[in-house]
Amino acid sequence: MRRLALAALPLALVMALGLAGCGQKGPLYLPDDEQAAEQYGPRDAATAPDDSET
Repeated sequence: MRRLALAALPLALVMALGLAGCGQKGPLYLPDDEQAAEQYGPRDAATAPDDSET
């Protein structure tokens, strides 16, 4: 009986960690372009090369 309890302990820990990951919050979808631009700024400004370095 003790061996069974010791074998079940790692399984219980893995299952508990897996279930803890299910409670993570946040959007489960990609925002549309307008909403993303409002939140993160325009993409062109972030990816455009800086002309002052040339």
